[in-house]
Amino acid sequence: MEEMEEELKCPVCGSFYREPIILPCSHNLCQACARNILVQTPESESPQSRRASGSGVSDYDYLDLDKMSLYSEADSGYGSYGGFASAPTTPCQKSPNGVRVFPPAMPPPATHLSPALAPVPRNSCITCPQCHRSLILDDRGLRGFPKNRVLEGVIDRYQQSKAAALKCQLCEKAPKEATVMCEQCDVFYCDPCRLRCHPPRGPLAKHRLVPPAQGRVSRRLSPRKVSTCTDHELENHSMYCVQCKMPVCYQCLEEGKHSSHEVKALGAMWKLHKSQLSQALNGLSDRAKEAKEFLVQLRNMVQQIQENSVEFEACLVAQCDALIDALNRRKAQLLARVNKEHEHKLKVVRDQISHCTVKLRQTTGLMEYCLEVIKENDPSGFLQISDALIRRVHLTEDQWGKGTLTPRMTTDFDLSLDNSPLLQSIHQLDFVQVKASSPVPATPILQLEECCTHNNSATLSWKQPPLSTVPAEGYILELDDGNGGQFREVYVGKETMCTVDGLHFNSTYNARVKAFNKTGVSQYSKTLVLQTSEVAWFAFDPGSAHSDIILSNDNLTVTCSSYDDRVVLGKTGFSRGVHYWELTVDRYDNHPDPAFGVARMDVMKDVMLGKDDKAWAMYVDNNRSWFMHNNSHTNRTEGGITKGATIGVLLDLNRKTLTFFINDEQQGPIAFENVEGLFFPAVSLNRNVQVTLHTGLPVPDFYSSRASIA
Repeated sequence: MEEMEEELKCPVCGSFYREPIILPCSHNLCQACARNILVQTPESESPQSRRASGSGVSDYDYLDLDKMSLYSEADSGYGSYGGFASAPTTPCQKSPNGVRVFPPAMPPPATHLSPALAPVPRNSCITCPQCHRSLILDDRGLRGFPKNRVLEGVIDRYQQSKAAALKCQLCEKAPKEATVMCEQCDVFYCDPCRLRCHPPRGPLAKHRLVPPAQGRVSRRLSPRKVSTCTDHELENHSMYCVQCKMPVCYQCLEEGKHSSHEVKALGAMWKLHKSQLSQALNGLSDRAKEAKEFLVQLRNMVQQIQENSVEFEACLVAQCDALIDALNRRKAQLLARVNKEHEHKLKVVRDQISHCTVKLRQTTGLMEYCLEVIKENDPSGFLQISDALIRRVHLTEDQWGKGTLTPRMTTDFDLSLDNSPLLQSIHQLDFVQVKASSPVPATPILQLEECCTHNNSATLSWKQPPLSTVPAEGYILELDDGNGGQFREVYVGKETMCTVDGLHFNSTYNARVKAFNKTGVSQYSKTLVLQTSEVAWFAFDPGSAHSDIILSNDNLTVTCSSYDDRVVLGKTGFSRGVHYWELTVDRYDNHPDPAFGVARMDVMKDVMLGKDDKAWAMYVDNNRSWFMHNNSHTNRTEGGITKGATIGVLLDLNRKTLTFFINDEQQGPIAFENVEGLFFPAVSLNRNVQVTLHTGLPVPDFYSSRASIA
């Protein structure tokens, strides 16, 4: 029964419903709470004005959604209401739907009329605090809403079933134990609330106060109030309108709006709807039973997860401890090798120290002896031994000169610990899914007939095996770096074909693919080896060119519509390898200075190539040329261009150099060195020049032979 309590509480005051009324949206409100959340609408929104304009369709008109914000903040989940009747002095703090309702800012003067009889301000609007639907009241006000007698009866039975002492119904915070009940007001009071809210004077002096227990009995024994018609308050409901789905009285059938509607006997419909509700409850009961069993299963899972977590953590700690023990053992072995090397070096050095010490002592003794012999004044005696002494001195000197004074051992330890594979393995240490609810996809198959390369792009295609029954949710394509390095992901998705751009020219790539689903990933496919083009075929890029640039001949020929220099780039960028292309001069008038070279993608397009730090170029006229980068002019070289001349550009990213040629002859020294990064072929020219690009050319033979010699 306690689980039902929230169904019996008003969403405004948070207490059990008192005199509940039913809104057209089927939600309930206390009659007093409904008065507290009334707001007054503009005159143009009243039902009378709507009927006068012919737009009214019912007694209760729902407001337009775009006007609802005038009366509530339903979008934010909170509602603020102002009203014209008396309200509690504190806002509601508890609401089943999270709606907070605030009391009127200016309560009107106190009145002794009951909520049903108190006047309702004209053009009043009420917004349901649960579904936030707003509607305008007619002349009947709140009396136009039917009273929910069934809900009242359920609340009475629920309260009677509770064994706890009866509580005061007017305490604002913690309700105190009730001491009396007013039979006329049908309210339980504690002593402080009785003195404050029900003083024994005026009309209230005639009310009969009884003990709470007696009041509970009298409330249980009081006859059930009969539901009356909202349009004809003196008439009881006797029939049921099928079209409007509501009980009606006989006057509604004779003179009201239900006169032409289909009606049925109230008792028969009561039994029918009870039967329908019982059948619906059977299905809901089954769902509730399943939910309870599911909750038991989830609670068991919580316990099992906790137990498995403890077991798994212990296993993980044991595995990591085993790895640490293995590492410590290996550490001890390596330290033993270091100590051995240390002892060996010390032994060699100490032996050499001992040997040199003995030799030095002998040498010093010989030197002192020879000095004493030289002091002798006997020529014949000196000559008898001088030859032997001279030979001994020379022999001793020769012995010192045969590497004796060179250390036999270095102080450095010629050992280097290669720990990168182990660190990589540690970084890759991860969990693998042992138990799978469903199998992983089969290994994809690369379709070799559809895989190809073009320039520095590679297109790969794959498919699932024909007899595979496990669907794949997506695929992961991996390529290495073109130099035998590690694989990296280049595509993740559902497609079975992918083109990878921006690869290096004249490079060999390895490609592989695997499939995945929710369970895990498949094995890798067989590795496919791809070879990019040795030389680059490309054209000028109209998308990145200046707007004054004019392209033709499939974007291979370029000129300009302006007298100022404008820049155009090639479509292909280079970051590795040796690349060579040429440009022939188709038209050359008035001795302009076209520039040729390479540039970054974000080079300035409205100045000569080489004016900024994003381009490396050679500009040339009919007599001489200069190299230019970041507006720095260097290496003036004699020899220019005319119509029909050929300019060659050699970008060697292996040696990080840029070299220029005119008519197959190198123009000046190497133009630029230490060039690194991504470069695009580039040209700047004006309307006096037209050039044509030639690509796919091999590196000149004389440069290849020179590079091999170097």
